[in-house]
Amino acid sequence: MCGLAGFWRPGPLDPDEAARAATAMATAIAHRGPDDHGLWCDAAAGIVLAHRRLSIVDLSAEGHQPMVSASGDLVIAFNGEIYNFESLRAELDGSGEAMRWRGHSDTEVMLAAIERWGLASALDRMVGMFAFVLWDRRARSLTLVRDRFGEKPLYYGWSGRTLFFASELKALRAHPDFRGAVDRDALALYARHACVPAPRSIYRGIAKLPPGHFVRFSPEQLATARPSSPQPYWLLDEVARRGMETPFRGTLRDAADELEAALSRTVREQMVADVPLGAFLSGGIDSSTIVALMQAQSAQPVRTFTIGFREADYDEAIDARAVAAHLGTTHTEWKLSAEESLDVIPRLPVLYDEPFADSSQIPTHLVSMLARRHVAVSLSGDAGDEAFGGYNRHRLARRLERVAGRVPLWLRRGLAHGVRAVSPSGWDHVARCVEAAVPGARRYKAVGDRIHKLAGLLAVDDPQALYEQFTSFWERDVVPGASSASSPWLAAHDFGRATLSERMMLRDTLGYLPDDILVKVDRAAMGVSLETRVPFLDHRVVELAWRFPPAFRLDDRSGKKVLREVLYRHVPRDLVDRPKMGFGIPLDSWLRGPLRDWAEALLDERRLAREGFFDPGLVRKHWNEHLAGTRNWQHHLWIVLMFGTWLETWGEGLST
Repeated sequence: MCGLAGFWRPGPLDPDEAARAATAMATAIAHRGPDDHGLWCDAAAGIVLAHRRLSIVDLSAEGHQPMVSASGDLVIAFNGEIYNFESLRAELDGSGEAMRWRGHSDTEVMLAAIERWGLASALDRMVGMFAFVLWDRRARSLTLVRDRFGEKPLYYGWSGRTLFFASELKALRAHPDFRGAVDRDALALYARHACVPAPRSIYRGIAKLPPGHFVRFSPEQLATARPSSPQPYWLLDEVARRGMETPFRGTLRDAADELEAALSRTVREQMVADVPLGAFLSGGIDSSTIVALMQAQSAQPVRTFTIGFREADYDEAIDARAVAAHLGTTHTEWKLSAEESLDVIPRLPVLYDEPFADSSQIPTHLVSMLARRHVAVSLSGDAGDEAFGGYNRHRLARRLERVAGRVPLWLRRGLAHGVRAVSPSGWDHVARCVEAAVPGARRYKAVGDRIHKLAGLLAVDDPQALYEQFTSFWERDVVPGASSASSPWLAAHDFGRATLSERMMLRDTLGYLPDDILVKVDRAAMGVSLETRVPFLDHRVVELAWRFPPAFRLDDRSGKKVLREVLYRHVPRDLVDRPKMGFGIPLDSWLRGPLRDWAEALLDERRLAREGFFDPGLVRKHWNEHLAGTRNWQHHLWIVLMFGTWLETWGEGLST
């Protein structure tokens, strides 16, 4: 796990000047690779690559990057892990001319695979997470590549006639020629989704490479600063369509057998490291499954890590502790106070580099800090929800699809109007009155807001609009001057015979997962030099999941049915069968309490007007309603607050 940076410009470079600029870029992301640093420059060609290394496999100098291929034709700067590099190395040794290896790194194997088989064929064989830049010295072309699901970040774009690329935006900002201007359309998308969806970034002219894509630049394109369109090498919608056309034919038990075998292989591959390794454990289905399969294949107790909260409604530590005790892991728990959580907030703009407002970023960073005290690598249960139907919206979509087939749209809209005639606070009052008669597992927070949102869903008759309702916060008019461009999350796809729930799962994997979940985990962990690995994102596991029929993934009562069947073989049902809690914080009450003064300063109407990015009146209306307790606008407000802190940190010299 590492960080990369560099630039390419027309004409020859001054070697000393290029080295200083590239060193500054790499130093800005030193947290991604504190163990080693390297530079490679071809001054005549105008190209310089920089690298920071976090040593995980092959700790020797033979893993140093940027790395030149055996022929001398290719140069690579690589961030990530290739989990099947040993089998690729064996395949290379067994085919054609014998290889002469210098070390044991996956980077060297990648270079050899690309030289032997070509980029497309090598990518098809690779299992892993990666972002890399590849310089072809003969063709003088530059290729940028990102892994299938977007686990590792890669930004690129022009400032003037210089093409920049890096793992994080702060590396681009460190170059003396970089000039940043806020992309208002990207800001409007951020306001809608609480993150900036790929391919946009918060800066005009700077893009994120989409997952599963590569982009190649020639000297002619560089000379004219002409954009090059990213090309896909792996497409999830094609994978899903093939899976549904050739479905799994066995029973649920047969499916669990095959899934357990696939996940066990993946976990085994991802446990390979020359440094201490552990896992995050929340006590939920996903992380418990990963830890169970780790422990089943380990001769020693696995190290597991959990964050807990003193507020009982948000505390999963008890459940994680019970799972850890049953599996026999060496478990470490940190029970957080509000003060410890709030201390993280000033660090968030530096960690996340562009505006990012998933508030679970706070506990994610804190559990990464906890794990890093003991290990250098941690496996995570992320992406189980997307692959196996774990979000509440997936089950709700299943119910809505049935309702839409039985209840005409005019009647649903009438019901929605009636429900919304009662304010959210009114519904909250009703919920409090009947709470004693409702089983604890079916009690929810913010009942009134949930009911209003459900009413809005009833009134929608278009699958794309329905997904937008599920995943949107602010409307675009909160950012004056933004265009009406649609969200990349709503882009048209051919999902074939997929059900409404499956379409949502696909959209979540294409957008919400790489733009929110994986960004959250990558920045939170790499900010403390911790590598995270996500077994559920082995593409072979995902391809298998899309062969399972919908009934093997979710029904009206629960999601992840086949995954639960795997877990039940290792952990008793009563330890893990409970309502999904998520990884949240008590943000609504914190904004009315210990965060109120901080938020008030950032949401001051005069300040918002002076900055010119958000509609001051609209924001203040939401803030006043939240303070009064008539609405819970925690997510909307957090979006504005996180942009405000980002602007305080990175706004100097920024144009609007």
